[in-house]
Amino acid sequence: MFEVATEIAVLLILAAFLAGFVDSIAGGGGLITVPALLLAGADPVQALATNKLQGSFGAGTATLAYARAGHVRLGSQLLMAAVACLAGAAGALVAHLIPAEVLRVIMPVVLIAVAAFFAFRKGLSDDDRTRRVKPAVFTFTAVPLIAAYDGFFGPGTGSFFMMGFVLLAGFGVLKATAHTKLLNFASNVGSLLVFIPSGATWWAVGFAMALAQVAGAALGARAAMRVGARLIRPLLVVTSTGMALRLIWQSFA
Repeated sequence: MFEVATEIAVLLILAAFLAGFVDSIAGGGGLITVPALLLAGADPVQALATNKLQGSFGAGTATLAYARAGHVRLGSQLLMAAVACLAGAAGALVAHLIPAEVLRVIMPVVLIAVAAFFAFRKGLSDDDRTRRVKPAVFTFTAVPLIAAYDGFFGPGTGSFFMMGFVLLAGFGVLKATAHTKLLNFASNVGSLLVFIPSGATWWAVGFAMALAQVAGAALGARAAMRVGARLIRPLLVVTSTGMALRLIWQSFA
């Protein structure tokens, strides 16, 4: 039934549930699922393709949960989501042009900077702040850059979207989280559409993990909406730092 032994599939499903919970709040779910898939025997392309499949369901679930609660208006964000989808696909197409070794050197520094920003920046709350750029500028600059990065590499995408929404769009932390999940979903779908023709996706494992992602994401989104910035900020710091440490470990392993 599964592409791996049943007991391994069960562990992957548990990893997906945890990833869905964490990712719906602060991003970084791929920090859990991609290593799990690699340990299960997937090659890098299979791991990335399967991760995009199951991650799309988790991000989509979190997006709908935030939308139902009124934290994101899907209709008004369709253009931004379309840009993220196209940029995610473009990033996946050009993945081979950018050496992963270069990104592994740069990204830990950037992720630690993101963690430090959310850890030490005073005044970060669920209240909206002063907007520094117009929505159209944000849509056609920050969104495609971050979504393309998600397509060709991935770790830290949610953190970068969060920082962009808070610093540039002036969103409060909870509102930024809600909009981040919408763009994560769109860039995941764009990337997945590029991966599908490669035949690398583990469909049975991926859909099983997707069901667990849905459950974890629904639970995580409810927790984030109940607690707000008091939960999102520390979890964002932990996930960003964790991703940075993992990338450093990979560079020297």
